[in-house]
Formats: sequence, C-alpha cells, structure tokens
Amino acid sequence: MIEHPSLTDDPSGQTPAEARRTALYLTLHQIPEGKVISYGHLAELAGLGRAARFVGRTLSQLPDGSTLPWHRVLGAGGRLSLAAGTVSGEEQRARLRAEGVTIRNNRVDMERHGWRPTEHNG
Repeated sequence: MIEHPSLTDDPSGQTPAEARRTALYLTLHQIPEGKVISYGHLAELAGLGRAARFVGRTLSQLPDGSTLPWHRVLGAGGRLSLAAGTVSGEEQRARLRAEGVTIRNNRVDMERHGWRPTEHNG
C-alpha cells in the first residue's frame, strides 16, 4: 500500500469523501505512462480497501480535460470496461495504444503492462 496520511484525522479539514478522492487522485497520478492497474488494486494502493466501485464511479465523474491518467485504470484481469465504439471507450484505447500498451480481445496483458509500484518505474 502507498503511504497516505490517515483519512480520518485529516488536518486539512477535508470531509471523509474529499479525503478518499484525494488519496485516489494522488495514487492515480503516480501510474507511469505505458502501465495500467485494475480498479480494485488502485483502491487498495490508495488505502481505500476493496472499493473498486468507488474508484470507477469517481473516475467517471472527472471533469472534461482532467490531466489524471484515468485511461490507465482497467477492470479485473486487464479487461477494458469502457465499451468499444463509445467516445470514452475509443479515447481510452487510443491513449493506451499511444503509450505502447497492447490491447487484444478487449484486454491488456497485466503481466506485461501492469503497474507494480514497488518495482522501478523506468
């Protein structure tokens, strides 16, 4: 798990929901180009436990033009959860391919492209 300040004793005055989003965004921001992570693993690394659905819902509410790498977050087993043929689904696929991520049968090879923050990010 990536270290974050306690989400219950937040000195910044954030609400618990704001603190959860902040922890998520800080962790998401660290995913390097060409790497991907599942919703569930991202939740764990952000200190949110088994909150995969919270991650998905929060990312779906990002404002247009967000610089956070939302496209690097996938379903379990590397499954692309945004449907092909939709604007967001096609944008995700284009961004991943531009970063050198191979997509086959609507999936990404997590062994090859999965982000493991304990390893060198080079």
